[in-house]
Amino acid sequence: MRFVRPHLRPEKVSLGLTIAGLAALAGFVLLVAFHEQWGIVHETLTTIRTNFINNFIMENRYMWMVKGLGQTAIITLFATMLGVAIGLILALIKVFEYNGHRIFLVTRLANLYLTVIRGTPVVVQLLIIYYVVFGSVQISKTLVAVLAFGINSGAYVAEIIRAGILAVDRGQMEAGRSLGLTYATSMRKIVLPQAFKNILPALFNELITLLKETAVAGYIAVADLTRAADLIRSRTFDAFMPLLVVAIIYLLIVIALTHLMSRLEKRLRRSDNR
Repeated sequence: MRFVRPHLRPEKVSLGLTIAGLAALAGFVLLVAFHEQWGIVHETLTTIRTNFINNFIMENRYMWMVKGLGQTAIITLFATMLGVAIGLILALIKVFEYNGHRIFLVTRLANLYLTVIRGTPVVVQLLIIYYVVFGSVQISKTLVAVLAFGINSGAYVAEIIRAGILAVDRGQMEAGRSLGLTYATSMRKIVLPQAFKNILPALFNELITLLKETAVAGYIAVADLTRAADLIRSRTFDAFMPLLVVAIIYLLIVIALTHLMSRLEKRLRRSDNR
């Protein structure tokens, strides 16, 4: 008798490996924290525990990481909202151009925006906005970071949305117009919902990219997560542990977003089969 090995879905395998990794990490942390109480004496474990206390417990430096994580979350959230808004407007302008409804000046400005933003590094854009655009104005550094990352993300989101709209069958728009709907109403109620459904994974990937790009916000002294780790390093002269913790935090956030995206994709596929 042959036994058939059950098929495991990739997302379940990935989730299982993630849970196993987190469990191993938690076990290691507990081992480092309580190895002396458990009667395990090892020089390496003692060194790691001492470095951890110096980096995060002394002067409550772990709160720098907590506040930095909050700043990173705020910048990512609002920059994503701004990027989607800008990207949607630019995508519609590009679609109008594709369909022959070209507004000369607006289309030229949109093309110039896409070329410049996608052709220059985000850190350079951040520095220009802070030191040049708002150089003589008292403004929140967090707001500057939101504007810089939102403007940068908008250029990439625009191409994602444009591709999603053009991927929808032209007959959908024609069906809406034949029912007496205006072009704007057909686009808003028929085409855009289908387009966003198709491009949702790409938008999630852009969100993940934006989250990691915010690590350069420290160039304008924003106390984000990466900047907090650098401040700890400047106090303790130990770069390994603070940066390792930051890398683990970013990794956990990306894993959580990836898992959320896979579940959302599964639900969307299930609704397509109804």
